Order: sequence, then C-alpha cells, then structure tokens
Amino acid sequence: VRIVTDTTHPTFVTSVSGRLDSAAAAEFERQVQEVLAKSPEKLVFDFSELSYISSAGLRVVLDAGRTLRTHGGDLLITGLDGMAREIFELSGFLALFRQVASAHDVDARV
Repeated sequence: VRIVTDTTHPTFVTSVSGRLDSAAAAEFERQVQEVLAKSPEKLVFDFSELSYISSAGLRVVLDAGRTLRTHGGDLLITGLDGMAREIFELSGFLALFRQVASAHDVDARV
C-alpha cells in the first residue's frame, strides 16, 4: 500500500493506492492521526487507486470521520471504484460520507 498526504491546499488530501488490508491499516491509521493532529477543516480520502479495503481500513475511515465531525470538520471521499466501492456499499459507508468528483472540487465549493 502507498499512502501520501498533500497539505499544500486548504483541504488536506490523503491518497491511498493498492490494498489497504489489516497489515497496512496500522500505517494508514498512524498517518491519518498525524493529519488529524493538524486540525484540518476538510480531509479528502482519494481512493482512486485503492483496489481493496479491509474492515480494519474501514474502521480508520470511520474514526477519522467521527474525529473531524466532533471538531466541526468534514471527511470526504473521492475515486471509489471497483471492489473498494462494492465494499463501501455493502458496509453502508457510502451513506456516511459525502463523495466528491475530485479533491479540487472541494476547494472550489468551500
């Protein structure tokens, strides 16, 4: 798995590519916690190159969303496709988080 966060825009964007399985979820959680410590108003998870997400990865997404909402922020998702999208649909996570076409759309619609 590859996890990269871009903090150069008003909205922080964390891109995840590959398989976010239980082994990779710990690193994902560590990096997300670092981002959340910076108190972003908006955080976008870009899953356009995500091929799979496990329940451990979903838990990190859910915890990040809760943390942001508690502090008046918002978690958005972009790029869900294929198996990752199916997992989000089956788990009910698509109903929990707003999806955007791209991270750039967020900054334009603040």
